[in-house]
Amino acid sequence: MIILGIETSCDETAAAVVQNGDTILSSVVASQIDVHHLYGGVVPEIASRKHIEAITPAVSQAIHESGHSLQEIDGIAVTQGPGLVGALLIGFSFGRALAMSLHLPWIGINHLEGHIHSLFLENQKPEFPFVALLASGGHTSIYHVAGPTDFELMGRTLDDAAGEAFDKVAKLLGLGYPGGKIIEDQATMGNADAIHFPRTFLDKSDFNFSFSGLKSAVRRYVQIHESDYRDHIPDIAASFQEAACEVMCHKLIHAAQVKNCTRIAVAGGVAANSRLRQTIHNAAFQKNFSVHIPSLELCGDNAAMIAAAGYHYLAAGNRSDLDDDVFSKSPIH
Repeated sequence: MIILGIETSCDETAAAVVQNGDTILSSVVASQIDVHHLYGGVVPEIASRKHIEAITPAVSQAIHESGHSLQEIDGIAVTQGPGLVGALLIGFSFGRALAMSLHLPWIGINHLEGHIHSLFLENQKPEFPFVALLASGGHTSIYHVAGPTDFELMGRTLDDAAGEAFDKVAKLLGLGYPGGKIIEDQATMGNADAIHFPRTFLDKSDFNFSFSGLKSAVRRYVQIHESDYRDHIPDIAASFQEAACEVMCHKLIHAAQVKNCTRIAVAGGVAANSRLRQTIHNAAFQKNFSVHIPSLELCGDNAAMIAAAGYHYLAAGNRSDLDDDVFSKSPIH
């Protein structure tokens, strides 16, 4: 079954063709980073306009590179939310119209669910059940995944998500956008033990997150050391990153232990962070857990993960209705 995936939840216009939910035939991502970098973050109106410009070329390129024609596509999966409403509407409307014109089945997909399905696009796929840390944009959550469409939310962030904290700290330090990669690069030159920022575990027995206190601690440090903090940015970045990664790792390992599950996974944009990957691999080794993390190109927003998730719903006979709409906020189920 060959599925065309479309993703426009934020600032990447993406299209991909995936076979049977696990084989990428093509994947195209048109990034807007250079545009939004000037403003220190994503500007929703600009993002929407850029999606309008890029959506047709991206889909055309994905179809061409797949080696198949539109007439050979069996269904269309398109991101329905969460995300920026204006951006989502571009891809969702395009996918719906294309499906109607070709008389194809189509399905709206939860962007977060798509990130978890990125795990199944790798050669080493996790077996069910497993426990997943999903850290993407405004979302940091832990799920128990029992099947392709069977997700149990175990915990989520109560305020800032990890990705938001990375972006805000980068902006606070005057490092620019996107913050995640910049903080990681600075951290490689710093000492993670130089500054002890708080580890906000909340209740260590549950799986919720809070990163606003960590972000505020960095702000207080900058205010107190206003005259010379710029001389210590690598140490600030490394210490902040260490605190965030330690909390995410602890919650994921604890969730797996509670579920008596020896398989863990990490997905989403923050999963590209090398320190987080290393921290989780080290902790998993001590517990004899298996770890699954997508390759770097599949951590960020992409349409292959949307097509992969869509395959399971379409194969089961699920369809979206013409009057379905996008949504800005929603957990998986």
